[in-house]
Amino acid sequence: MESETTATLLTPPGRGALATIRVRGPQAWQITNACLTKPIELADSAVMRPWLREFRSAQGAGEELVVCFSSECEARIHCHGGTAACEAVLKALEEQGAQREQGTLAEPNADARNALAGALSEKTALILLDQLQGAWGKEIQTIIDLIQRSEHTDARARVEALLSRVPLGQHLTQPWQVVLAGRPNAGKSNLLNALLGFQRSITSPEPGTTRDVVTARTAFDGWPVELRDTAGLRTTTDAIEVAGVELAERELRAADLVLFLIPSTDSFSEAAVQLQTIRELRGDRPLIVVSTKSDLPTQTPIGNAIAVSAVSGVGLAELAAAIVHRLIGAPPQPDEAVPFLPEHAAALTNARDALDAGSPQLVLFSLNEIR
Repeated sequence: MESETTATLLTPPGRGALATIRVRGPQAWQITNACLTKPIELADSAVMRPWLREFRSAQGAGEELVVCFSSECEARIHCHGGTAACEAVLKALEEQGAQREQGTLAEPNADARNALAGALSEKTALILLDQLQGAWGKEIQTIIDLIQRSEHTDARARVEALLSRVPLGQHLTQPWQVVLAGRPNAGKSNLLNALLGFQRSITSPEPGTTRDVVTARTAFDGWPVELRDTAGLRTTTDAIEVAGVELAERELRAADLVLFLIPSTDSFSEAAVQLQTIRELRGDRPLIVVSTKSDLPTQTPIGNAIAVSAVSGVGLAELAAAIVHRLIGAPPQPDEAVPFLPEHAAALTNARDALDAGSPQLVLFSLNEIR
């Protein structure tokens, strides 16, 4: 029955020092806490945070174990890997109302296989294929080995390296969001069409043609990107235009990268005001300033801006390369581990914090969760 709360042994019985038991269902929180000498408060349980607790059953208090909650309806219990220890925990969970599941061990590479099916380009598929073929599990095992040898400095460096790849891993199955912004008639729609190679946005000399967000997916050097054309930023009293500007500002704050367009025909003072506006909205998040309409005779040089022309195509290749550089940086090498699930990022963060706190045992439990 779908409403049942189940307890499942996810690791082969008797094979390793640690075992993982999953509790899943509407009563997962209550049943798991009923088996602990000190319950875990719902408000204190961040996703995948490891909690060290003492296990108890009808016979009284037992050994220590680690509990992680991915939600109120799912918990992971890490205990000693011996058959007797696993059986004691499973029996205690059954006594509290959980239904034991038999013979449903998780396939180690199931997550990578599922992610690979959602890859958006050949490059992202190759990275996920590396994870499927063992790159991820090998790196986690290497870190575990370092911890067990008390080589904590090297282990932390490897954890930090994995955390630096979290943004990339988040976009292996979801495109980066790149927003085109600027004043009305700055050339946003023309640039969108030029980067795509076909007409996606309606263009007009009349300012304010774009009011809603126009989106289109493409790839730069094999990396999937969703371009988002927004309404021109301006002060207005028209209700529809106000809504369009507010939507554009929300897109600016949320985007992975913003292309901020300033026409080369604008005066230096006009450009300075526009740059001040975008910096107030964007803060220190990734931004590329683009000087549009570079085919026209009147030009105002803007420091560090990329000059482009949607008419002649000048600067488009340079802009595409800059987008890849700002989003990807140094791409992973073949067979390099990349965190590709939110659970990976949470567990790695917990592992780093546990290392900093001098709790290597909690590091091992966090890493065992994502191995």
